[in-house]
Amino acid sequence: MAHVELELEVLAPGESEGVEPTTGAPAGTAWAPLAWTPPAPPTSFDRWAETVFAADEPCLVIDAEMTIVAASASCCELLGLADPRAAVGRPLLDAGLRLVDFTAARTELTNIEVDKIPPLLAVTSGRQARGLLRVQSHHGEGDATVDAIATPLHVEGAVAGSLTFFATV
Repeated sequence: MAHVELELEVLAPGESEGVEPTTGAPAGTAWAPLAWTPPAPPTSFDRWAETVFAADEPCLVIDAEMTIVAASASCCELLGLADPRAAVGRPLLDAGLRLVDFTAARTELTNIEVDKIPPLLAVTSGRQARGLLRVQSHHGEGDATVDAIATPLHVEGAVAGSLTFFATV
């Protein structure tokens, strides 16, 4: 193990060793260091989003405006969404998600029905939501039935979005 010694000299405020700062006040005037504000610590919402990006499980985080904040690769594959990074910032329903009803006709869901899907319902109700979704495949492989369970995510006591896990049925 190496031993290192450092010598530090503490200068009084306003005292310098003849070296002018390269930024700040012009030469000959008093120089004060810029006030540094540490970055805000990440919220639990931010940590969930980071976790979802790295997750192997199909999961998704949306914000209160129903915009995708994070999606796992397996979620994008299951739901027919764009690449996880490309899906971020897009409204959930404009990112390629095609939801159809459980009838033989496979009719696209109405806006009233879409508002009741678990990821959206968890945001609007502030409670856990669970339900089955029928997702239309983009590749002509048939539809997938997906079980979704969503929980609201809070920041400072207000619902900031939701975290949803998906499983094929």
